[in-house]
Amino acid sequence: MKHKVRITVLVENSVHLRGLRAEHGLAWHIQFGPHAVLFDTGQTELLIDNAAALGVSLDALDAVVLSHGHYDHTGGLAAVLEQSPRARLFLHPAALDSKFSLQSDGSARVVGMQDASRSALARNRERVVESRTCTEVVPGLFLTGEIPRRTEYEDVGGRFYLDEGCTQPDMLTDDQALFFDTAEGLVVLLGCGHAGVVNTVRHIRELAGQRPVHTVLGGFHLLHASAARLDRTVEELRALGLRQLGPAHCTGLTATTRLWSELADRCVAVAVGARFRFER
Repeated sequence: MKHKVRITVLVENSVHLRGLRAEHGLAWHIQFGPHAVLFDTGQTELLIDNAAALGVSLDALDAVVLSHGHYDHTGGLAAVLEQSPRARLFLHPAALDSKFSLQSDGSARVVGMQDASRSALARNRERVVESRTCTEVVPGLFLTGEIPRRTEYEDVGGRFYLDEGCTQPDMLTDDQALFFDTAEGLVVLLGCGHAGVVNTVRHIRELAGQRPVHTVLGGFHLLHASAARLDRTVEELRALGLRQLGPAHCTGLTATTRLWSELADRCVAVAVGARFRFER
């Protein structure tokens, strides 16, 4: 029996439809056959209003999945857990680490999970599923677990640290992606791609028996990527022969422009309200 999959963007940095709002963050609603899954929760509770405007119910989620522990992916968690009391929460335990970003003036900025989200997690410990390795969220929908870092040209995409003094680099081992298979190939959803989009896709293909890739959507975190990294990334994505590529959120203007220029026939817009449909 075939199942339909509908992915709706509830939070992203941009919006093209009236009645919706954008913020720096990301949240995906995935109607996966009979199951409902939320992937990331944006920076604030904005996803609640956008979901209502789009006719997306958050009351009966089967699962909430966190791609990693940064504030712009976990900010709406408390509101979501309250609204959907039976949803299991999938995350890597390192998502709870303290996280900082070193700024150009030498100061440290807190970029980890906010207090409200941490408190919500503490109140709902019985709902938490730790995903250090590949984990099935609902039948047929998988979370990667930790992603091996094998390419020599990809890094975490910024100056991230585990301490306020910025002496302990954060390798963001909590970074994960979602994926599922279709008759036409794999569909990959990224949060920020801190492990590197190429590392991520290669790992998913290994997990899925080297199935072809049909779609990659999400944040590629190429904001600070060197020209050499962009060259290699474009080359690798082109070689995949994928049908849809949706760079979003933290990909960065330079990288997004490059991808749309060189892979224009495959690129799709990812903004609040965008919907993607698949059959599996």
